[in-house]
Amino acid sequence: YQNLLMDTLVITGGAGFIGCNFTRLALAKTKMQILVVDKLTYAGNLCSLDDLCENPRLQFQDGDIADRGFLQSFYQNFQPTWVLNLAAETHVDRSIDDPSPFVTTNLLGTFELLRATQKYYNQLKGDIKQQFRFLHVSTDEVYGTLFADNKFSETTAYAPNSPYAASKAGADHMVRAYYKTYKLPSIITNCSNNYGPYQFPEKLIPLIVMNAIDAKPLPIYGDGSNIRDWLYVEDHCKGILLALQQGLPGENYNIGGKNEKTNLEIVNQVCSSLEEFLPARKNPAMCKKGIPSYTSLKTLVTDRPGHDKHYAIDSTKIRQQLGWKPQYNLTQGITKTVHWYYNNQEWCRKVQKNNYDRERLGLKKDLKI
Repeated sequence: YQNLLMDTLVITGGAGFIGCNFTRLALAKTKMQILVVDKLTYAGNLCSLDDLCENPRLQFQDGDIADRGFLQSFYQNFQPTWVLNLAAETHVDRSIDDPSPFVTTNLLGTFELLRATQKYYNQLKGDIKQQFRFLHVSTDEVYGTLFADNKFSETTAYAPNSPYAASKAGADHMVRAYYKTYKLPSIITNCSNNYGPYQFPEKLIPLIVMNAIDAKPLPIYGDGSNIRDWLYVEDHCKGILLALQQGLPGENYNIGGKNEKTNLEIVNQVCSSLEEFLPARKNPAMCKKGIPSYTSLKTLVTDRPGHDKHYAIDSTKIRQQLGWKPQYNLTQGITKTVHWYYNNQEWCRKVQKNNYDRERLGLKKDLKI
């Protein structure tokens, strides 16, 4: 059924980082009509979809999943086959400074979306009801931090430590409850740290790339020893699509890259990749400041409050049950990412304008709690 031309896939948060990458994949790999819903906050920008605007299968709707009135009219006007919920506030540092938008969008927004979706689902009949899926994309941060040499599985207990992680954990539980209580055919995926094109430059890898190009300090939290499992965004999107096409309602699927690296190792690899592509000795900004290498820009800064030490995903289930595996290793993914940001500096300027100047966030200054 995923190949029927008139089937419609709704992607909430489709103008954001993972959303715009998934939109590209869905247009390439399915014949579905794609409807992107996004309220266009700082991290969601239509310029991330500029190259797709002429595609007749793609539509855009400006809307907020926490707006009950919008959702009521939305489901009256569209008849989706699948709903993919990627709408979320995602930056831990921002959640430390002000948890409110995270609770509003990630938790209350998911609830309102589930509520409206359930009402729509209840009136469906026959094959379209059998085909309908609601997939909620979440994060490995809901599991908290690892203290032993193991990995997060789908049965790992939730123990979120940041306002962001707590808001996502609450949303996951709400999705599970709607499946268990109301039989809404929903699926949850939990991913490790994504990186790749179109990621807002507040996140580690794009921030390091852009700062290095401009010969600015490369901030590393604490001593740089915090470990994350890194996943190239295109590989993640392929896992999501497989879960939509073949996943079972009521199931969770962990999607991880098997790339556990410290933040310091990631910064070093970004510097190495950039050195091959744009040697420091040929970078005008570096030459002007007389800095010989990108690694010389590394700067240890005050650690993030409550910074989780270690994340790692066990993706055995989705590998064995759905046949997913990542295409890119870390070296390949970082190389592609570095090249993309170098070649798309205008995109970076557009999305940062009046929103963000690569300043440090999450130090609990001027808290809005």
